[in-house]
Amino acid sequence: MPDDGVRLIVGLGNPGAQYAETRHNVGFWWVDALAAAQNVSLRAEAKFFGELAQMAILGQEVRLLKPTTYMNRSGQSVAAVARYFAIPPEQILIAHDELDLPVGTVRLKCGGGHAGHHGLRDTIAALGSGDFLRLRIGIAHPGDKTLVTGYVLGRPSREEENRIRARLAETISILPELIAGRIQLAMNRLHSPQ
Repeated sequence: MPDDGVRLIVGLGNPGAQYAETRHNVGFWWVDALAAAQNVSLRAEAKFFGELAQMAILGQEVRLLKPTTYMNRSGQSVAAVARYFAIPPEQILIAHDELDLPVGTVRLKCGGGHAGHHGLRDTIAALGSGDFLRLRIGIAHPGDKTLVTGYVLGRPSREEENRIRARLAETISILPELIAGRIQLAMNRLHSPQ
């Protein structure tokens, strides 16, 4: 097995029922979809400040994580898991909401900054690196930066939610490429026209 494949998949979001269906939690949606597809259950792990599951894909051990620290403290959870299991940033994939992409568009990106996303900002600070993969899940922009907080913490319309969830379900198909370290191939498949 190549040693540059994904070993930790993190979905960013906020814990609690009041946030479960909000745009800011689409990273959680993807991790929940992965767990369901792989028939594994996420369990609360206090020492990792989140919910964790383990699965085997292509003979490789992969972990799923949903931090329960709230978005702006996500790095505490990600770093705890990465340190404990000796997973370098390059083998971490973080799924998060993306204002700069249309609703339902999903893009894979290698490294970069936080672009104002509090969960990414805290994770970069905690890991000491931004060299992780990102699954950017489009939620669109409300049009005015003063509306962003209420928008991301609000629920999408039923039609938008269906579009996002359907695309996330399709995205599960690139998992083998991600685990095998064939990142460019995963990008090509994900970014090709539907």
